[in-house]
Amino acid sequence: MLARRAFLLLAMATLALLALGPARGRGERPETEPLTIVTAQGPQHFTVEVARTPEQMERGLMFRTSLAQDAGMLFDFKTPTLATMWMKNTYIPLDMLFVDAHGRIADIHQRAVPQSLDLISSSTPVRVVIELAGGTVERLGIKIGDEVRFPLFGNAS
Repeated sequence: MLARRAFLLLAMATLALLALGPARGRGERPETEPLTIVTAQGPQHFTVEVARTPEQMERGLMFRTSLAQDAGMLFDFKTPTLATMWMKNTYIPLDMLFVDAHGRIADIHQRAVPQSLDLISSSTPVRVVIELAGGTVERLGIKIGDEVRFPLFGNAS
């Protein structure tokens, strides 16, 4: 009887750890900061999560089921690079803005397909990739060449 009880307690503890495993692996959400994109229609304001650690950059917006219209995520590659993204385990369509080291949008990929393993790459080296809710680029008239105002570009206002 005692052995059976110990076995049941061990099994329950194992199940509890397995249930917590995915939550533990998700870690804390990155800190948020304000970001502005200056378009022909005027400044557009967002609050973006800033992926700073390798784990945050790898996870991105995976497993999210929604994203506010004024929210997004910024990936800082620290130095200009040919950035490549994908939509593995991402459940919502996203617009991706590829931003050069001077804060100018160099490339745009609209409405990336959820859960696609297709690679989405910049055509030129970029410092940052910004992910916004799918349709935001079209809705706000964001274009290549628009300015992104954010502290790492030294132009935040």
